[in-house]
Amino acid sequence: MRKQKSDNSFLVINRIRPVTNAVFSIVMSVIALLTVVPVVLVFIISITSSVSLTYRGFSFFPISTSFIAYESLFKTGSQLVDSYLVTIAVTLIHTVVSVMIMTMYAYVLAQQRFAAKKFYTFMVFFTMLFSGGLVPSYIINVNVLHLYDSFWILVLSGMVSAFNIIVLRTFISTTIPIELFDAAQIDGATEFRIFWNIVLPLSKAGLATIGLFVLVGKWNEWFTGMLYIDNPKLVPLQTMLTRIQQRIDFIKNNSSLASSPDGMAMLQSMPSEQTRMAILVLTTVPILFAYPFFQRFFIQGLTIGSVKG
Repeated sequence: MRKQKSDNSFLVINRIRPVTNAVFSIVMSVIALLTVVPVVLVFIISITSSVSLTYRGFSFFPISTSFIAYESLFKTGSQLVDSYLVTIAVTLIHTVVSVMIMTMYAYVLAQQRFAAKKFYTFMVFFTMLFSGGLVPSYIINVNVLHLYDSFWILVLSGMVSAFNIIVLRTFISTTIPIELFDAAQIDGATEFRIFWNIVLPLSKAGLATIGLFVLVGKWNEWFTGMLYIDNPKLVPLQTMLTRIQQRIDFIKNNSSLASSPDGMAMLQSMPSEQTRMAILVLTTVPILFAYPFFQRFFIQGLTIGSVKG
C-alpha cells in the first residue's frame, strides 16, 4: 500500500496540467511553423513566373507558376549532376570515417585505466582554444600534402572535431558501465573487440547525434571547395551555388560592367531569381531525408538513464 501510494504521489507531481500542455503545444507548433515557412517560401519562389515575381515580388500566392527554372537547370549540362555526385560521395565518406575516428579517440579517453588519459584530453581541449589558422593549413595542404584540386581535400578537411570527441567521451563514460569493460577483459576480449562489440552497439544514440552534426556540416560546407578546387568535375554543390551568387552580385554591383555588352550577355546567361531558389531547393531537400532516420536515435538518447530498476 505504501509503495502504491508513493507511486501515485509521484505521478501526481509529474503530471502535466492541461493548460500547461496546451501552452507547450502551441509554442512548439509556432516554432515548427517558423521552421517550415521559409522552406515553403523558397519552393514557391522557385516555381513563380517572372511576371508574378515582377509585380508581386516574393509571395506565397503568386499570380502564375512556371517550372522553367527546374527545366533550365537540367538542361545546362553535367555540372549540376557532377556537383551532386561529388557532394554525396564526400559527405558519406567523410561522415563515416570522421565518426569512427572520433569514437575510437573518445573510447580511449573514456577508459580510466588509460595512463595518458589526462595528457590526450588536454591535447584535444587545447585545439579548441588555439589553432594554426588558415595560412598554415593552406601551406600544409598544398605544399606538403599536395591536396590542391583533389577529391581528398574535400574528404579530409575538418575530419576531427575536439568538441565532438569530448561529447562522445562523456556519452561513453556515462552510459556504459565500467564493469562491462572489466568483464570483457576478463573473458579475454581485445580492445578492438570491446570497442566493436560493446561500445558501438551501446552508443547508437550518441553516434547518431554526432553523425547528423557531421553530415549536415559537411553537406553545407562551401569554403573548402572555394579555396582548393578549380576542376569543374570536383566542385561541390554548395560551392557551385556560392560561386553563382557571387558572380551575380559582382555584375549587379558594377553598373559600368553591367551596362556593357559583355556584362549584359553575362547577366542574360546567369540564372534568374527563380533558378537560384530552385538550386537552393535541390541542395536542401536531400539533407532533409536524413532527419527522420536519426530521429529515433535522438529519442533513445533522451530516454537513456530515465528508467531505473
